[in-house]
Amino acid sequence: MSEYSLLMVVLVAVAFTAGPAHGCTRYLWNTSSRGVYVSRTMDWPESTDPKLTLFPRGMIRHGGEVGGHLVVKDNPATWTSQHASLVTTVYGIGTVDGLNEKGLCGHALYLKATNFGERDLSKPGVQAGLWLQYVLDNAATVAEAVAILDDVQVVMVEAHGRAATIHLALEDARGDSAGVEYVEGEKTVYHGEQYRIMTNDPPYNEQLELLSKLDFSRPSRDTPLPGNVNPRDRFQRAAYYGELLPEPKSEREAIASVLAIARNVSVPFGAPYGEFGVYNTEYRTAANLKDLRYFFELTTNPSVIWVEIEKFDLKKGAPVMILDPNDIGLAGDVSDKFEAVDAPPF
Repeated sequence: MSEYSLLMVVLVAVAFTAGPAHGCTRYLWNTSSRGVYVSRTMDWPESTDPKLTLFPRGMIRHGGEVGGHLVVKDNPATWTSQHASLVTTVYGIGTVDGLNEKGLCGHALYLKATNFGERDLSKPGVQAGLWLQYVLDNAATVAEAVAILDDVQVVMVEAHGRAATIHLALEDARGDSAGVEYVEGEKTVYHGEQYRIMTNDPPYNEQLELLSKLDFSRPSRDTPLPGNVNPRDRFQRAAYYGELLPEPKSEREAIASVLAIARNVSVPFGAPYGEFGVYNTEYRTAANLKDLRYFFELTTNPSVIWVEIEKFDLKKGAPVMILDPNDIGLAGDVSDKFEAVDAPPF
């Protein structure tokens, strides 16, 4: 393996792995009569160089490659995307968040307990950095996404002892939801509208058990709430405040509501993250799944920006469009600020 190839593999590992990579929170609001809305936070100790990237239909993918270098050598998955998608990339080599043109949305979050199991060569392999992109490319609903996950095997990317331990949260414009985890080599899917929150460790069934021991039935300003930055506390705070959201009168209020949840569970600058050190929230995203609007808030910028997918050329052969959100002058609808690139990042 060349020095450059090794560097690319290391970058994937750093982007998706050890320690608290993706020490994040996802909150889905699918009980509002106005629509379906979702938000997530991204916690990380340095810039992941996020780029908002619009992929048209017809993208040719190689699920075993990272930066053009083969990391899944035996039976790698290949496919051509059926759906256009707007995603947030990490280090230009993978997808951690995004929304496709059918209203399917997804998020990759860290889960230390992840173990994808022994390689099954009878199934095409998708390296973990493209797991979410595979779903957005090929599924229109959560039900379709859950079904196609049986067609491939997610393959761990490792370098220098770091492994891509992630799980997925998925939701669609109908309000359906799923969390997908691999623990001890076994896939578990939590599929149903009631699964609205995801953070990190412990695995999802344990998070639900911990939440069941709390009584939030009589909320008041004196209700004691877990207040630290660990994933258990963030899970429980999101559950509490999510149940109290008032019915929005507009999309503006709805997005403000899910972003309010995201801000409440964000990690402030300098906050200790246990044995991991400091991993503050780098950015927050939100989406209106029915109207295909995607919102992005970099924590070092003063403004929320948003993108309307339907303003782009989504046809096969259209250019890949990219926007760097790290521009303090950006605000509001930035759909016309994207620029075409000669070669897609992946």
